[in-house]
Amino acid sequence: MRGTAGKRLAKAFALAAVVAVSALPERPAWADNITDAFIGAYNTSGLLEQNRALLRAADEDVAIALSALRPIINWSVRISEDYTKRRVGTLVTTTRPTNFFSGLTLSQLIYDGGASVLGKQSAQETVLATRQSLVDIEQQVLIRAANAYLGVLLQEETVNIRQNNVSVSAEELRASQDRFEVGEVTRTDVALSEAQLASSQADLAVARGNLSIAQAEYVNAVGKDSGRTAGQPSLPNLPRSEAEAIGLAQRNHPAILSAQHQVRALDLIVEQQRANLGPNVSLNADAGVTESFDNDDYINDATVSLNFNQPIYSGGGLAAAVRRAMATRDASRANLLNVQKDITQGVADRYAAFQAATASLRASTERVRASQVAFDGIREEATLGARTTLDVLNAQQDLLDAQLAEVASRTERSRAAYELLQAQGLLTAERLGLAVQIYDPTLYYNLVKKAPSQVSKQSRDLDRVLKALRRD
Repeated sequence: MRGTAGKRLAKAFALAAVVAVSALPERPAWADNITDAFIGAYNTSGLLEQNRALLRAADEDVAIALSALRPIINWSVRISEDYTKRRVGTLVTTTRPTNFFSGLTLSQLIYDGGASVLGKQSAQETVLATRQSLVDIEQQVLIRAANAYLGVLLQEETVNIRQNNVSVSAEELRASQDRFEVGEVTRTDVALSEAQLASSQADLAVARGNLSIAQAEYVNAVGKDSGRTAGQPSLPNLPRSEAEAIGLAQRNHPAILSAQHQVRALDLIVEQQRANLGPNVSLNADAGVTESFDNDDYINDATVSLNFNQPIYSGGGLAAAVRRAMATRDASRANLLNVQKDITQGVADRYAAFQAATASLRASTERVRASQVAFDGIREEATLGARTTLDVLNAQQDLLDAQLAEVASRTERSRAAYELLQAQGLLTAERLGLAVQIYDPTLYYNLVKKAPSQVSKQSRDLDRVLKALRRD
């Protein structure tokens, strides 16, 4: 009797292994890898589009600053009615002539102590700062795509393990029922196997729910359904030491570069505000015709004037503007120091996290190996009657926990690797070599930096660019 039950149990465990393997769904010929996720996120990100538009707005600020150095010409039309009451001796006369004026006015800045030039240079530094901010946004978009891909991958592997565990639990229940029929175990052993199967089914349902959540995040981050994932990605090239990683970050991180350009822009604004305290000279001219509605009289006239202005007293506003610019500049310098320290800490944290994840993966892999050996041994001993059903179920649970810990550690190592890349400022489409059309921030800038007029060829080129961008 005992020998027959043992054979049945061995057959049941063998069948369980076959069912466990067949329960794993086959991957289709196509599958998304992490590069596909990066490409999808880069091409569909609304956040990138938003910040590219902000960069174009900063580009236009350079053109606006440049326009202050150019002549301003206006066509002016004016209708006026004068009222004059004159008394000479006892004679009082009243006149109310109505005049029509049409002509051109011109104003050209000659000298303002360099304030307008400084304003243009400050706008150019702001453009450079905004470009670096765009690169930082690009990193955020790509790391979200990486996390979305790894999240789907983790949940897929978790579902596979849980599904395998359900199959093994079902076969264990059948084996317990067979052993109960021949009197080798009690009803309690069967109940334990039933509870294990129910728990495994519940865990599988939760894992499938988590997979659906991860897939929804993937669609949001990448812009399309994930399908099946292509498995764990290969690790990117990483620095050999923490010091090397920090050095790369200090030279390359867009947040640091952006803060440096912001400091320079505000330095120029301080100089601009100081220049506003000095004199300015402008050339003004107008030419036109004034006609009278009361008769056929008209006047053709033109005037040219050179105006010199020197602020003497402005209620303290100009001095306050200088002090305000200095305070803002000082705040930007402090911000630069904070950004540098935060980046340094971020790199150190991410480097330590990667090292810890690597060590954890090694330990988890060893844990799976040992748990598998223990489970196989206890299962074999159970066929000989030397182990109880509870022993087998406990060993099965230990193996399950070890497998889940291993896939979590492997995913965490990949996540830590890409987060370390981001912390160094190297997680960009260009550095990753993605097969995408890299956004060129200089294209639009080169079209607008000379502030083209609406009737120029550059303006027509701009119209085509804006049309391509689907902007009015």
